[in-house]
Amino acid sequence: MAHAAPTAPGRHWQAAGTDDAIKGQLTRALLLGLVYGVWAAFIRRDTGGVDTGNVFYGILCGAVFAGIMFTLARVGPRLMRELHATAYGAFGGIAVGYLYSLAGHSILRSCWVGFITGIGIGLAAFYRYYTREP
Repeated sequence: MAHAAPTAPGRHWQAAGTDDAIKGQLTRALLLGLVYGVWAAFIRRDTGGVDTGNVFYGILCGAVFAGIMFTLARVGPRLMRELHATAYGAFGGIAVGYLYSLAGHSILRSCWVGFITGIGIGLAAFYRYYTREP
């Protein structure tokens, strides 16, 4: 037992391929995809009534968002921390810029908001991956 290293209380590392880790990643991706899809459908509704087009649009946006989020969660840990953070920054920036463009703003302003948001998300992700490296 002399070789056993103590672990920090409340912190448990899971292997990236375990069933519980995959279920957790999928659950988070589906939940965030649901929120994103409802938000996109609500913006596209534009104070009109809810119709089937808005519902299907929300489902499509949510499914695409959840699929990309799940893929990033599965593939991201295999990347270098710089690329991993850049991927999350680009994904977050594109997602926010798209929602901003749905609200009727100009394409230049939507790109600017997405770019600034992507930089912030990328820097936050890089800080997280840099400080919590195994």
